[in-house]
Amino acid sequence: MNKLWHSVVGKLWATILLLVSFVLFVVTALLLEFLNGFHTTQAEDLLRKEAVTISKVVSGHEYEVSLEPLLEDILDNDTNTIIVTQSGELLYTYEAGDYASEVREEVLKNEELVSPRNVEKDAVHEMLLPSLTEDGVMEQYLILSHPFPLSDEECAAVIMYQSLEAVNRTTKKTTYIVLLSAFVAFMLTTFFAFFLSSRITRPLRNMKRAAMELSKGNFDTKLPRAQNDEIGQLSNAFNTMGQQLKEHVELIKQEKEQLSNILTSMTDAVLTFNTEHEIIVKNPPAQEMLQRWYFTNESRGDRREQLPPQITHMLEHAIHFAEQIEEEIEINGSFYRVSMSPLYNSEDETIRGAVVVLRDMTEQHKLERLRSDFIANVSHELRTPIAMLQGYSEAILDDVPQNREERMEMVQIIQDESKRMGRLVTDLLDLAKMESDSVNLYKESLSPTAFFERMAFKFSQLAKDARVDISLDNQLTSNRTIQADEDRLEQVFTNLIDNAIRHTPEYGNIYLRLREFEEAIEMSVVDTGVGIPEEDIPFIFERFYKADKARTRDLGGTGLGLSIAKNIVDAHEGIIYVKRNEFGGTTFTCIFPKEEEEADE
Repeated sequence: MNKLWHSVVGKLWATILLLVSFVLFVVTALLLEFLNGFHTTQAEDLLRKEAVTISKVVSGHEYEVSLEPLLEDILDNDTNTIIVTQSGELLYTYEAGDYASEVREEVLKNEELVSPRNVEKDAVHEMLLPSLTEDGVMEQYLILSHPFPLSDEECAAVIMYQSLEAVNRTTKKTTYIVLLSAFVAFMLTTFFAFFLSSRITRPLRNMKRAAMELSKGNFDTKLPRAQNDEIGQLSNAFNTMGQQLKEHVELIKQEKEQLSNILTSMTDAVLTFNTEHEIIVKNPPAQEMLQRWYFTNESRGDRREQLPPQITHMLEHAIHFAEQIEEEIEINGSFYRVSMSPLYNSEDETIRGAVVVLRDMTEQHKLERLRSDFIANVSHELRTPIAMLQGYSEAILDDVPQNREERMEMVQIIQDESKRMGRLVTDLLDLAKMESDSVNLYKESLSPTAFFERMAFKFSQLAKDARVDISLDNQLTSNRTIQADEDRLEQVFTNLIDNAIRHTPEYGNIYLRLREFEEAIEMSVVDTGVGIPEEDIPFIFERFYKADKARTRDLGGTGLGLSIAKNIVDAHEGIIYVKRNEFGGTTFTCIFPKEEEEADE
């Protein structure tokens, strides 16, 4: 019921019902009032007409003839009459009923009826008198006294009286009929009002259901146009609105998807904040950056604490002053290029937040530093041989050598420095190719044992000349192989073994060690030389890094061999590392994954 009352059907039905009910109430009340007075007035007019007729008959009547037949013809069964003179003499009576005499006595006691003051005007009264038919019962009577001249000297009055019970019965019947008609009219009004309101509001209810479907995202919902009135026009407008909403939503989805794809594919971090510094939108790089800051700062409270103070201060400035900011900042050793712009409301141009774009410049800074270091190192490495080439060539041109032996010694130095410069250039080219992933590896199955045996034989004479013992320490338990480019791998271990021989004193030892693990094979070069200081080990694979620059230069090194070796091992999906060993020297270890065994046929 509550649902019906709050609906359009219920409200329209109740409005029509209340309006019709009010009209029916007013009409019924007025009609009942009219009918109640109408019957009484009608009875009074009838009595007056009969009294006038009787007065005329009495005025022209001869006393010898009885009036009873005449009165019987004039009067109906419910009406009695009394004719009295002004002096109170009873002339005629026509009464029906067992208790008519009692009623007559009560009537004659009324002087106004018997002797009316105004002869030209009838006197009408309603009196409570005894019943004509029942003893001890009082009834309401309508009494009319009509005066008329009986002779020139005397007047008389025709007193007509009638019980109002008949009038009351007629009034009750009429009232019943009126009330019944009003009730029937009310019920019919209720039914037709509900029917009419339901029919009128049916398109509106359909429109409500369609609107609910639209709110759920079903934009294909259509309303039928069953009529050409305002509701039909409203249905057309609704269908047009639904189609436009569908188009706009599709356009928004496309733009949102496009924006999402752009944000997702961006390498820069993008964040959108509101005025409360709460993050509204973020892309994957921004999410990673926030997590990194969050765990770095070990912030477990407010999520806004994960923002570095530099970002927070810039955000406050951009929102407060509505200014675009571009600045480079450092956070936890990383460098970021920050571009921050305020966001405005389209209605009132107020600030609703800010969008922040962060570009990680750490790698660029690192590359810039490496480039500077590279240029400085190359310049440093080339400066010495170039100076020596220039100096000795000028000495030869100036005939500084006193004899042929001194001249040949200078020429030999020039040749050695030229070769060193050639090696430096070659190593630089190799390293550049490897770092740019432009070097192709020609991998094939390679036996680590056979490879190390060949490498030991290759350096046996060099080790003998340096009075260093080189040997193979094979701890392999199977004949498993690795996938490797043998030439590139030889380049790695040539550098490692050559360095070991150079830095191992006389009567020292070099071990080519092979060990096997479940999924990999370990290949190590172990020496008993002077070793590498612990503080230099983390930087040993960097370009041009030398723990002892003077000694390395004297021994002909370029400082690029270990960088090249690391790039070759990385290209083989292997691992290379260095540590001090139990002999006090250095151990270079390379770990390569085993080649998968072929299934037995």
